[in-house]
Amino acid sequence: MTRRIVPAVLAALLAASPAAAANKDIERLAVQIAALQGQLAEVQRASDETRAELKRLAELVAEQNALLKKSATDRRQQDEILTTGLRDLGDRVAEVAEAVEALKVQVAPLVGGLPSSPPSPSVAAGGPGAEGAAPGASGGAPAAAAPATPAPAPRELYSQAYADYARGNYDLAIQGFSEYIRNYPGTDFTDNAQYWIGECLYGKRMYAEAIEAWNTLFKDYAASDKLPDGRVKKGMALERLGRKSQALVEYRYVVDRFPNTQAARIARERLTP
Repeated sequence: MTRRIVPAVLAALLAASPAAAANKDIERLAVQIAALQGQLAEVQRASDETRAELKRLAELVAEQNALLKKSATDRRQQDEILTTGLRDLGDRVAEVAEAVEALKVQVAPLVGGLPSSPPSPSVAAGGPGAEGAAPGASGGAPAAAAPATPAPAPRELYSQAYADYARGNYDLAIQGFSEYIRNYPGTDFTDNAQYWIGECLYGKRMYAEAIEAWNTLFKDYAASDKLPDGRVKKGMALERLGRKSQALVEYRYVVDRFPNTQAARIARERLTP
C-alpha cells in the first residue's frame, strides 16, 4: 500500500502545478519518500525475522527446561536407587562382619594347638599292684582311651543361633541367642546376642518388640560396640511404626556420638530429606 502512495502524491503535485514537475525539491521529496519506503520495508522484514527468532528461542528454552526437569527426575531416581543399594550393602557388610566374629569364636581354640590327650588310667604291665589296679579290668588289659574333649558350648550355641538367623529361622535364632545370654552372660558375644535378638524381631516385622530388645542392649551393655548399629536399627523400626520424629532423634544421636562409623553414614542418609 505504501508503494501506491508515492505515485499518488507525485500525481497530485504535478496536477496542482505543471511547472512543479521540473522543481528539484519535488524530485528530492520523491526520492526521500522512496528511500523511506525502502527503509520501512527493511524494518518490517527485520521485525518479522526477529519475531521468528524469538519464537524459535522460546521453543528452545522450553525444550531445555523439559530436558532439565527430566534429567533432575532421573538423577533423583538414580540417587534413590544408589542410596538404597548402599544401605543394603551396609547391612550386608554388617552381617558378614558378624559372621566373621562368629567364625573367630570357632577358630580360637585351635590357634594354640589341640589339647594333649589325657593319660591312660591303666597301670603299666608288671608294675606294683598291677593285678588290682583297675577294678573290673580282665587280665590286666588297659582301659579304653578317654573320649576327646567336646567343643566349647558357648561357641556352638552362638554359631548355631547366628546360622538360624542367616537362614531366616528367626524363632530358633531368638531361642538360641536367649539361651546364650542366659548361660553365658559375661562373654564378649553376650551383647552381640542381645543385638541379634532385635534383628530377628525386626525381620519378623515385630518392630515394637525389636525396639525393646535394643533398649535392653543400651541399658545392660552400655559399652557394647553394637550400640551404633542398634540405635540406627531402632530408628528404622520407629519409622516403620510411623514415629518419624523419634526416629530422627536416634539418627542424630548416632551422627553426634559415633560420627566415624558405618552406622553414622546410614544415619546421615536417613536424615537427608
